[in-house]
Amino acid sequence: MTINNKGSINTRIDLTGQIAMVTGASSGLGWQFARVLAAAGAKVIATGRRENKLRELEAVIRQDGGECQSVLMDMTDAENIMNAVDKAEVVFGRLTILVNNAGIPDSQLAMKMPVELIDRVLDTNLRGPFILSCEVARRFKSAGIHGRITNIASVAAYNYGGGGAALYSITKGAVVRMTEVLAVEWARFHINVNAIAPGTFHSEMTDGMLARVGDVSGNFPRNRICEPSQLDSTLLYLCAPASDCVTGTVIRVDDGQVAR
Repeated sequence: MTINNKGSINTRIDLTGQIAMVTGASSGLGWQFARVLAAAGAKVIATGRRENKLRELEAVIRQDGGECQSVLMDMTDAENIMNAVDKAEVVFGRLTILVNNAGIPDSQLAMKMPVELIDRVLDTNLRGPFILSCEVARRFKSAGIHGRITNIASVAAYNYGGGGAALYSITKGAVVRMTEVLAVEWARFHINVNAIAPGTFHSEMTDGMLARVGDVSGNFPRNRICEPSQLDSTLLYLCAPASDCVTGTVIRVDDGQVAR
């Protein structure tokens, strides 16, 4: 496998026969995750709230020779989450892979956050992924599927500079713990639960932050912001049989940006 910093698909892992759901796929890392899984042979259910963006992703994946179907999903609505899983399985059959990528920032100091924003961040970043993981795991168990769940956390789970996004950091810390405890609870059912904790990668969310605060790459040892394709190999490893004994693990992919 080679790394291409221009955003191309980098994979030699074969996921033929796998059916993967990617949340938050309408932009950024989720868009790349859907593409790389499809390029590896998986049939992809791309979910999000922006139908036009999901349709664009469908077209890109199909043009590349992959299979993709979009399903609208609102991570703040439990009933909608359940219905979206039903719709996904009507299209391609039983899911075998879930990538919990959907998330939003808060970009505010804790004392300045309105309750509405608190609820939206908690629902999108933690409550929704927990509900979805449990629903998909139930289906893995009932069908006897050795499923894989990959949660997208963040290095913000471990480091907070105090400049805003306090609740984002809190929720990503909770995603790390969710990964660990669900892995233990579901290991007996051969369901693997792992997570990736990215550093600063180009995405719609990150680029919006950079527009507000300016280029931060000069603060990093390698003086760069990473590209989404540089997460390809980690995602594929966690979604493939190669990681069969790996569960409850969080892999930091941060280019040495954050102190240990």
